[in-house]
Amino acid sequence: MAIAIPALYRSTVGKKAVMAVTGAVLVLFLLAHMAGNLKIFLGDSDFDHYAGWLRTLGEPALPHRWLLTGMEIVLTVSVILHMWSAVSLARTARRARPVRYAVKKKSHAQGYAVHTMRYGGVIILLFLIWHLLDLTFGAVNPKGGNSSPHAKVVADFEPSRWYITLFYVVAVVLVGVHLRHGIRSAFQTLGLASSRSYARYDLLAAVVSTLLVVGFLAVPIAVTFGWVK
Repeated sequence: MAIAIPALYRSTVGKKAVMAVTGAVLVLFLLAHMAGNLKIFLGDSDFDHYAGWLRTLGEPALPHRWLLTGMEIVLTVSVILHMWSAVSLARTARRARPVRYAVKKKSHAQGYAVHTMRYGGVIILLFLIWHLLDLTFGAVNPKGGNSSPHAKVVADFEPSRWYITLFYVVAVVLVGVHLRHGIRSAFQTLGLASSRSYARYDLLAAVVSTLLVVGFLAVPIAVTFGWVK
């Protein structure tokens, strides 16, 4: 028997709400991940200790790595639901308007945002896959998967691999643009933004997205220019 999809999720409002909530989960993860990445400026021992500490979260109440695995499952489900909702909403929009208007009614800003969210999302997905293969599993990292986290980061962004840093910069900037539009949309979807408060939420979206972009780019740029070795 087929699993029934909740009526709420079948609606456009429900899918937008799922996108907003899962997006919030992912933003919180990115903020925590960025803060952890910046520990590399404290030295290799502090950074490696932090990476090891993540695997011992919850001990001794929970077995080794269980809490981290649980968080990874939540993040994976959030990414899948976020992407599925986005694709489903895009299909619904196309079905509702199968014939393009003779005169485009969307502003240039709206069109830019839509295209950025659509194609930027694909690039972000590819970047996420590469990032996992590179720094999490070490499959494409020069140091392999058995080296310390600090060694893998330094090997990844060394000056001779400037093209990796460039790719990282482009991908992270796209993440920032995606977040800027997504955070604003999330507040509207959840009914938190009104005509009076929209400016404040717009400023919050700009601050959060800028903070994440600067924070995530600080590490690869510092390694590439030799400030972190």
